[in-house]
Amino acid sequence: MKLLQRSLVARIVASLLAISGMALISIVVTMAVAGGSQGDAAAINVAGSLRMNTYQIVAALQRYQRQPTDAHETAVRVYAERFGERLASTELTGAIPRSEAHELRQQYRLILTRWHNELGPQVEEVIDTRQLRGGQLDRTLDDLVTDIDTMVTQLEENTEAKIRLLSALQILFLGLTAVVVAIALYDIRHNLVLPLRQLLALARAATRRDFSRRTQLTGSDELATLGRTFDHMAEQLAASYAELEARVARKTQELERSNQVMRVMHDGSRSLYGGGNDLCASAAPMLRRVEQLLEIGPIRLSLNDPYDDRQIPILATHSTRRPAYCRDHGCHACLLEPHPLNLRDTGEGECLLLPVSVGDEMLGTLEIWHPKGERLSDSVRRLLNALADQLATAVYLQRRIEEEQQISLINERTVIARELHDSLAQSLSYLKMQVARLERMQAKDAPRETQAAVFDELRTGLNSAYRQLRELLTTFRLKLEGPGLQSALRQATEEFTERMGAPVELHYDVPPHLLNPNEEIHVLQIAREALSNTHKHAEAHWAAVTVRFEQARIRLRIEDDGVGLADDASPPMHYGLVIMRDRAHTLGGELEIANRPGGGTRVELIFTPQTARLITRQPTTSPHLHEQGD
Repeated sequence: MKLLQRSLVARIVASLLAISGMALISIVVTMAVAGGSQGDAAAINVAGSLRMNTYQIVAALQRYQRQPTDAHETAVRVYAERFGERLASTELTGAIPRSEAHELRQQYRLILTRWHNELGPQVEEVIDTRQLRGGQLDRTLDDLVTDIDTMVTQLEENTEAKIRLLSALQILFLGLTAVVVAIALYDIRHNLVLPLRQLLALARAATRRDFSRRTQLTGSDELATLGRTFDHMAEQLAASYAELEARVARKTQELERSNQVMRVMHDGSRSLYGGGNDLCASAAPMLRRVEQLLEIGPIRLSLNDPYDDRQIPILATHSTRRPAYCRDHGCHACLLEPHPLNLRDTGEGECLLLPVSVGDEMLGTLEIWHPKGERLSDSVRRLLNALADQLATAVYLQRRIEEEQQISLINERTVIARELHDSLAQSLSYLKMQVARLERMQAKDAPRETQAAVFDELRTGLNSAYRQLRELLTTFRLKLEGPGLQSALRQATEEFTERMGAPVELHYDVPPHLLNPNEEIHVLQIAREALSNTHKHAEAHWAAVTVRFEQARIRLRIEDDGVGLADDASPPMHYGLVIMRDRAHTLGGELEIANRPGGGTRVELIFTPQTARLITRQPTTSPHLHEQGD
């Protein structure tokens, strides 16, 4: 009982259990009554059929008296046996109560006695004597039918009594359930709904930052305890909310300032990364704006000399005079402040020294001064570290761009020098030897026919050297107009398409940045030489250049549908083919020239790029390159 008084949940559970118990009892009683009513209808039908069976027996006896044949006797006996079977059937006896004091049991005993003591013996007597006593049989028949009617009526009344009992039980349990539900609803309304409304009102008031509302709940159940807890919590919230508002205001101000600094740094990154070597003009406005927002300064940037072990001052946001290292006297980035901050000179400030570095490479230092005694917050320190990283990235990118430009220039010069040495220089050396040979012939007064052969070789060499010079100029123009081997090959195929008057297709499937400039030049020159031979000798109506990267090797194929070679063997070693084979040898590859099965010529070059060779040689020391090669 005390549990029900203290716990609302216990009362609700008790109500649910009571309702469930009454529903269960009602179901069990209903099932019991319904089970007891099974067979009543069948018993009534059997009892009603006894009357018809009685008349059938009398009618059969009358027919037997008129015509005492075996068939009529058999019919009388069949009807008599059927009456006895129905009277003793389980369908009828099962519906009769077992109590001997019950009137239905007594009525059944009366009918059974009349059958065995009166009607049954009279039927046997008629069969034996073949004489029917009408008056006595009629009286016996009437008495039996009256008794059967009485039993049928009693069966019907017994069934109706069960139905009335079932209805009364249903009404009783329904009334009890309604009472329990009413009590539960009353308890829920006064001890659950109303307290919940007060708690909800308190919660809504708390969302409006109103902590003055109280529930004032009494009692000892769960919601009353919860209401008192909410009242205590509201008092604590009211006490701490003012403090939280102040802290939030300070944090909001700090976040707004950090957001402004980040926006300044983001906007300044465009000019910082695109400002070239002039860090003063690109970084000084951003640093001065950061100083104003964070109330710090001055800021000084010094970079390490990569060729000397010393630091070089690069930038200062405040200065009384132009720095000695200033290279642009038209710049006033350091002199914009009429009254520069002198915290460092007066000793009234503290210095924060941040490294300007990328990875393990120390590029310089960033010197940041702030008022003495004021500790920089963590967010300000993170912003300053981000500023130092941004300056380090700008300086590092600037140096890398300068190094890449120098390396690109050196590589370009190396490629040009190598191409001149491999083609034009060899041709000029050959011409020089022919000139020396001609001078010796003239000194010996050789015949003009002998000298004419040398002149022909000089003319051929000059034409070849001139052609090679044009090829080189065309190659380097293609290289400058469109970066990459694919662009150069595309322009070469377009050029030979116009020169041949026939389509020259290009199929290119090579990963970017796989070939170095030297390899690209050799591949391009071999392709141009092969297309030049096709134009001069093949009489082709179609040509194709295919470059693919398969199994870590480059496969270059130039095909045409021209006249082809005289036989399937390699053509004679004329000057152009010699240069092509030398280029293939330089690439460390194989050059094959043969006829195509469908007609025409096929020139195929297969070699391993320098990148793939490095991957093959250093699988353990360069796992990243190995993954790329795969």
